[in-house]
Amino acid sequence: MPQDVAPGDPEEPWEYTLCIPHTPRAVTVCRHTLRHVLALHGLPHLADLAELLASELIGNAVRHTKGPAALRLRWAGGVLRVGAWDADRTPPAPPLGLAADDAEEGRGLNLVRACAGNWGWHPLTSHGDHGKYVWCELGAA
Repeated sequence: MPQDVAPGDPEEPWEYTLCIPHTPRAVTVCRHTLRHVLALHGLPHLADLAELLASELIGNAVRHTKGPAALRLRWAGGVLRVGAWDADRTPPAPPLGLAADDAEEGRGLNLVRACAGNWGWHPLTSHGDHGKYVWCELGAA
């Protein structure tokens, strides 16, 4: 963390949204941004798991849709919500079981379900928005 920036108050709510183009490089940009935001807000202990989950959510948005996407980070009440918006209203494939040990795909939402305190998704239809928002939550503990 830069020496001239003091960590934020962990009790103060905040929210960031990073709009990303449809490119695989967006996952790396989101991971680095997330890690930096958490460090600046005094929450580096959440960075490893949050980075893993954000990578899965944004990776799915980039891999399975054709338009732009966004990473949203929100901290409130001791809970970090990591979310991914994409322009496709198709529901995410539900995590129904374990992927085969040698499978190269199909583990993402299972990983999110296993590691996050809570997760879900909803379509966006108000105020001209479209697409879906897939999210997961991590507690501060």
